[in-house]
Amino acid sequence: MAALDPLPTATADSATTTTAKAGGAAPLRSRAWFGDGGKNGFISRHHLRAMGRGGHNFDGRPVIGICNTYSELTPCNGHLQILADAVRRGVLQSGGFPLEFPAMSLGEPFLRPTSMLYRNLAAMEIEEQIRANPLDAVVLLTGCDKTTPAALMGAASAGVPAIVFTGGPMLNGRFRGRNVGSGTDIWRMTEELRAGTITQEEFTEFESSLNRSAGHCMTMGTASTMACLAEALGMMLPGASGLPAVDARRGTLAEATGARAVELAGSALTPGRIMTREAFENAIRVNAAIGGSTNAVVHLLALAGRLGVPLALDDFDRLGAELPLLVDLMPSGRFLMEEFAYAGGLPALINDLRDRLHQDTVTVTGRSLVDNCAGAEVYDREVIRPLDHPVQPAGTGTAVVRGNLAPDGAVVKQSAADPALLRHTGPALVFDSLEEYLAVAEDDDLDVTADTVLVVRNTGPRGYPGMPEVGNLPLPKKLLDAGVRDMVRISDARMSGTAFGTCVLHVAPEAAVGGPLALIRTGDRVRLDVPGRRLDVLVEDAELDERRAEWQPPKPPADRGWTYLYTRHVTQADSGADLDFLVGSTDSAPPRQAF
Repeated sequence: MAALDPLPTATADSATTTTAKAGGAAPLRSRAWFGDGGKNGFISRHHLRAMGRGGHNFDGRPVIGICNTYSELTPCNGHLQILADAVRRGVLQSGGFPLEFPAMSLGEPFLRPTSMLYRNLAAMEIEEQIRANPLDAVVLLTGCDKTTPAALMGAASAGVPAIVFTGGPMLNGRFRGRNVGSGTDIWRMTEELRAGTITQEEFTEFESSLNRSAGHCMTMGTASTMACLAEALGMMLPGASGLPAVDARRGTLAEATGARAVELAGSALTPGRIMTREAFENAIRVNAAIGGSTNAVVHLLALAGRLGVPLALDDFDRLGAELPLLVDLMPSGRFLMEEFAYAGGLPALINDLRDRLHQDTVTVTGRSLVDNCAGAEVYDREVIRPLDHPVQPAGTGTAVVRGNLAPDGAVVKQSAADPALLRHTGPALVFDSLEEYLAVAEDDDLDVTADTVLVVRNTGPRGYPGMPEVGNLPLPKKLLDAGVRDMVRISDARMSGTAFGTCVLHVAPEAAVGGPLALIRTGDRVRLDVPGRRLDVLVEDAELDERRAEWQPPKPPADRGWTYLYTRHVTQADSGADLDFLVGSTDSAPPRQAF
C-alpha cells in the first residue's frame, strides 16, 4: 500500500499562521479565534486555560476537532472513546491541538420510529458545530448505520477538511460451530422461530452467541457498506473500513488518522474536492462489487446533493451493472467482514478493479484511490473473487425499476432475492400501515398464497415518518408453515442492508404524498419485471385517475418539533430523503464575532 503524500503542516508563529495548500496558502480558521489579540481572543484562550490547556496549545498549531458519535444508546459505537484517545495521540504527535466534541448518535437498535428520521438532524448538527467552532480539520468518528452518512453530509456542507474513521465491524458471530451474521441470521432465525422449526431456547442461545465484541454489524449491511464507500469515496485511510473493531491495528490506523488530520488542516483537500462525480462513480461500482446495501443509494444521493454533484437514481443501475458481485459476504454470500479484512479488504478489491475505476480521484491521503491501493494483494480468493470467477455475474446488483407504480423509481437488491421471483405477476394484498399487516400476519386464514404480492404503504419518508427498515416484511405465517421462504414484497420503506428477499423498496413518490402506491387495491394484478426494469399495476389509467380523485392525504404525524419540520421539508427517496433547505454546501469562513 502506498505511503501517504505529505502535506505541509502549520508552523507555530503568529496570528498569520498558514498551511500550504494546492494553489496557495490559507490562514488556519482557528486563528480567527485564538490569534485575536483583543477581547475575543482573550475569551477563547482563557476558557481553554481553565481546562488546563497551556498557551502552547493555541500558539498557531492546527486545531483538530474529533467529532465523536459515541453513545451508550448506540451499542455499535460504544467503543469509540477508546479510538478517540488513539486519534488524539496521533494529533498530538503531529503537532496539532485536538478538541473532542460529541455529536448526535444514531443507534439502530433503539431509536424509534427509525434512526433514518434523525439522519438529517445529526448532519445539520455536525455541520453547524464544525462551522461555528475554531476547527481547522475534523476527524469524524462513526460506525452505526446512519452516523457515517450523517457525518459525511455535515462535513460536506461545512467545507472544512475532514477525514472519516469508523469503529469497525464486530467479530464473527459463532453459533453451534458455525459463523452467524448480525441481521442476516436474525431475520432467518426469527422466521424459523415463527415457523416452529426451532425452539425459544435455541433462539435465546443464538441471541447470546451473535454479538461477541464491540463494533457494528459484521455482515455487508449498511454500516459495513457505508464504511467501505467512505473509503472508496476517498474520505478514509486505505484499509480502515474492514478491520474488526477489536483488532489492535485499528488503533494504529486511528493514530494515523489523527496525524493525517493535522496535515489536512488549512489545505485544499476539503470534502468537496475529494467527493467529486468521479469519486461517486467509483463508490457505486465498488458497492456493486461488495454486494452493498440498498441504503447506500439513498445516502449517496443525499451526500451528492450536499455537494452539488449531479447524481441520479438511474446512475446506480447503469454503473452498478458494469461489475459483478465479487465479495462473498452475507447477505448475498457466505462470509463475514472478518474474512473480508483478512483476505485483503477493500484495498485488495480496489486493486483488482483498478482498470474499471477512475484513476485520478484524489483522496485524504493526497494520492488517488487507485494509487493508494496499488500492489494490495488478495489472500483468499474464496472471499474476494477474481473478475472471471464472480459470486454473481454483472447486472445482478441493485436494480432500479420504474412503471405506473413507481414513476420516480424503486430499488431491488437482486443479489439477495430469489431469482425465480424477479419476474413475477400476482394479486396484490394491500395494507395501509405496517401495524395493519402485522395484526393479521399470524392468521392461518389470511387470504394469501406464494403468488401473492404483499404491499404495505405509508412507510416512506413522510408517511411513517422517516422511511424505516421494514421493507423486508415478515412472511405470513401461513406461508412459512407451508415451507415458503420468499415472496414479492413492495413498500415505500427501506430494508436493512443485512436483510434478504425479493423486496421492492424506496417506491417514489411514496403513498403519503399521493404516489401511485396509494391507489393500488387488494386483488389488483401487479407485475414485477426486474430484468425489464418495470413495476406496474395492471389497472387501466382511467380507473387509477378515478381512484386518485377519491384519495385523501393522511393526517400529518406531528404538529410540533423535529418531526413537524422533517415531514414538511423531506425530499423523496429518489433524491436522497434530505431536507430541501439543506441541499447544497456553504463556505467554511469563520462566522461573525460572538463578543
